[in-house]
Amino acid sequence: MKKKTSILLAGMLLCLAPSAKGVDSLDGKIKGIVLDGGLGGPLEFVTIQVKAKGSNKVLQGAVTGSDGNFTIGGLKKGEYVVTYTYLGYGEVSKNITITNNNQVLNLGEVTLEEDNTQLEGVEIVAEKPQMRFELDRKVFDATKDLASEGGSVSDLLANIPSIEVDNEGSVSLRGNSSVTIWINGKASGLTADNQADILEMMPAESIKQVEVITNPSAKFSPEGTAGIINIILKDDRKPGYYGSVKVGADTYGGYQVSGNINYSSSKVDAYANLSRRSRQMEGGGITTRQNTLDNSFLNQHSDSDRDHKNWFGRVGATWHITKSDDLALNMTGMSGGGDNEQNIHYISTDGQKNTVYTSDRTTLGDSDMKMYNIELNYRHKFSENSDIDVTVSNNQWRMDGLNIYQQSTLYTEADKTVDPIYQTQENKIRDKTWEVQADYTNKISEGARIEAGYKGTFQRNASPVDTYSGTTAEDIQQDKLLYNRFLYNQDIHAFYMTYGGKWSNLSFQAGLRGEYWLVDTRSLDYDQEFNGEPSQTYEKDYFKLFPSAFLSYALPQNNELQINYTRRLRRPWGGQLNSFRNISDASNISFGNPELTPEYSHAFELNYIKNWESGHTLSLSGYYRATDDVIQRIRFLNVEENVMYTTSENVAKSQASGLEIVGKNRLFKILNLTTTVNLYYSKLDGFSYLPEGAETPVTGETDESFAWNVRMIANFNLPWGISLQGTGNYNSKRLMAQGYRKPNYSVDLGLRKSFFEDKLTLSVNVRDLLDSRKFRTITSGDGFWQDSENWRGGRRLGFTLTYNFGNMKKKKDKGHEREQGGDDSSEMMEME
Repeated sequence: MKKKTSILLAGMLLCLAPSAKGVDSLDGKIKGIVLDGGLGGPLEFVTIQVKAKGSNKVLQGAVTGSDGNFTIGGLKKGEYVVTYTYLGYGEVSKNITITNNNQVLNLGEVTLEEDNTQLEGVEIVAEKPQMRFELDRKVFDATKDLASEGGSVSDLLANIPSIEVDNEGSVSLRGNSSVTIWINGKASGLTADNQADILEMMPAESIKQVEVITNPSAKFSPEGTAGIINIILKDDRKPGYYGSVKVGADTYGGYQVSGNINYSSSKVDAYANLSRRSRQMEGGGITTRQNTLDNSFLNQHSDSDRDHKNWFGRVGATWHITKSDDLALNMTGMSGGGDNEQNIHYISTDGQKNTVYTSDRTTLGDSDMKMYNIELNYRHKFSENSDIDVTVSNNQWRMDGLNIYQQSTLYTEADKTVDPIYQTQENKIRDKTWEVQADYTNKISEGARIEAGYKGTFQRNASPVDTYSGTTAEDIQQDKLLYNRFLYNQDIHAFYMTYGGKWSNLSFQAGLRGEYWLVDTRSLDYDQEFNGEPSQTYEKDYFKLFPSAFLSYALPQNNELQINYTRRLRRPWGGQLNSFRNISDASNISFGNPELTPEYSHAFELNYIKNWESGHTLSLSGYYRATDDVIQRIRFLNVEENVMYTTSENVAKSQASGLEIVGKNRLFKILNLTTTVNLYYSKLDGFSYLPEGAETPVTGETDESFAWNVRMIANFNLPWGISLQGTGNYNSKRLMAQGYRKPNYSVDLGLRKSFFEDKLTLSVNVRDLLDSRKFRTITSGDGFWQDSENWRGGRRLGFTLTYNFGNMKKKKDKGHEREQGGDDSSEMMEME
């Protein structure tokens, strides 16, 4: 399959190459730079087209680089119209004249605006879209997601095409849970252990946009075989000051209050925001488990309530020391927690459907979480073509949890009795991480660019668990058999280099990243912790290379073709490595596997993008991913105890391929549709593994399946300043280890109305309109079959009121615009 793809690509490029090669170096050239009118600085991936005056035929074209610059050659003497287009920004056209065949005409700076304003006589008619395409990512505008207004970042991510969030808060991308989540381009303390809790605490209103990077280059961490989700926090840069105050509530009793303010000048940019949220949620589940050896059943029904409150705050400032030096300090913090209550009712029956026993288990939980991230950044420009960016950050995360378990069991046979169980379990997690990163960029020429850098990550994690057991609260004693202290240390050193450039309409980039990392884990029981008994240390070190390659060709008529390749990995996280057994559900016990090794993937993508001037966009992404040493959850049943055990193992190899279709359509001037369809095929090889505690090996047959999902976001721009949004999502049946997950669907609605020239905004939304956000899985193995359905939340109606104040202008002050050496503004042509 890979060979056929390579041959196909080579053939396409050979067919395209003659048109680029035909450009005569003696012909005239134009160059310039495109700036972002809202944020200032360069605007990347803007399409530049050159047409003969009075003709609609595109003669030449280019796409701006990361510095906003472009160069177009092959222009004979004559009059031309140069058009600048970028999805979601207003189109700008300029008339130019080439007076001789070897002229180099500098068009200077051109600024594109996002909103419906007038720019020097050119009417801006485009509206900022909810999602736009860039060379290596899709960018989702979080401010336009009405359904997540007043909700959490988890709610926001659940509405983004290609992303899925399950009832436990776990995030997956294109059906793969091995995804890295960043905040502002950095890990910011998010790990697989804590990201579900942190994303649930972060308010959606603090997010500016979400970038989905499915195949990142060597400049980025290879962690996450599915790719990277980069969450960009709001950090406005406008002259003067600007801010807002927001209040909201929902029908579950939750509420939020937040405020933010921003200040910007030629010397200092500063911002601060603070929010208080109360989140209440109800959930539940139904599980039916069959022992296929004797046809007995264990049925359980659960319900849960959560009441969490937290603070979230950010503050930061950038000092523009000189025209070449910036120094920035940013701090993010969270604090909060709450109560959890879960009730589980069990009914055990024999092969004749007679009740053997009933049991009730109650879990009362109390948690307290604190997290902060401090980041110091220094940027120096050696010249207009080269700079270095150095960042040092420290992140600390702690979670204190106390769970109380009570269980009573009643047998139908009078001679069988079981004492009640009363247990308390205290868990204190401490995670400290330092990151050091340096990135160097040098634009060698108009058609070549080099990037190189280093990143060091140093993580220290300790997770002690202390359990007391008895029959009542008065007689509990420390349960030494259930004591555990898990230590997890990881150091990563990474170096990378990429080289990229452009030749006419062909853009390319190649890179290589080398990573060395050391993992040190220990799981200590009571005697090892307090009595000095020897403990086993699992220490592993790795050195791996991660290459990447990207090609992009800008075709006439707003077409673009891209192909890329990267090598990715998925490191096992702390909880997957800890051999301690979790007893929160006595009939379902989970534990980790310290022998897990990373899984590695080779990922290929072939993308095609077509834009129409009528407001339509089509994106096709074909992808293929081959993965070794796949980490999967496996289950086995202890028949005598009637307990299901769950652990993780590197079970087999897998292959995944698919096609992602994204269509954006503007209809009737009031309706914008974004439709995403994912079609994917997956194959998981067969495996046989004997986990600790199992009597027979856990096996899985080679299995392959075809799955798909579709998501549609409809935005209506109605009269009187009213915006209406509907989001629908459907997931088909999906293969998983030892079973599959059944189809599910959901619908969200949102409405927004602005008053007093956008100073006051009222938002109303309904999450899970059909009360259908549920996950149902069917699993089977040696001696068991299980059907389990779980849900969290349900239909929720929310209201949010926002007041904006301060300087509402979008224009950047000239004194603070990024300067571009060698571009004389007097050379700019007048816009027609």
